[in-house]
Amino acid sequence: MKYVRTLGLAATMVLGTVTIAGAQTPTLLEQFSRWSTYTYTNGEEKVCYAITQPTKSEPAGVKRDPVYLFITNRPKQSVQREVSVETGYPYKEGSVTEAKVGSDTFTLFTKEQSAWVQNSADESRLIAAMRAGSDMVVTGTSRRGTVTVDTYSLSGVTAAINRIDAECK
Repeated sequence: MKYVRTLGLAATMVLGTVTIAGAQTPTLLEQFSRWSTYTYTNGEEKVCYAITQPTKSEPAGVKRDPVYLFITNRPKQSVQREVSVETGYPYKEGSVTEAKVGSDTFTLFTKEQSAWVQNSADESRLIAAMRAGSDMVVTGTSRRGTVTVDTYSLSGVTAAINRIDAECK
């Protein structure tokens, strides 16, 4: 299993308000419908990511930190198109979450407020489904037992992926 703790850093830095431990403030590359693309340098490593927020979150009124869906490239670490979710609450310890695109379902493992594709072999299949789909639905369970359902628009995701691929080879 792979996961990198830069997700929280990226989420914190999206608004361009924080610089952490050698990382530069992210630079907006381009906006594609619901997706934004950014790059930043963390030490000697260039990182590129595409990011979006849910178009719908259920149940309504649940108190959460901001929620994001990322696709990240870190070429120096040989990471390309890593899909991750920042859910805005701590997941139930040891839980997995589920991402659905059309009829395809993907299992994500959780750690604190983040989730990543459990089987790295499924990552390219998920990216292909995202490119072909219109929405992605992520279901998770908080430490308190609240089940949340976040729906993300995939409008613009293909162009966003192409942009981060061109920027971070």
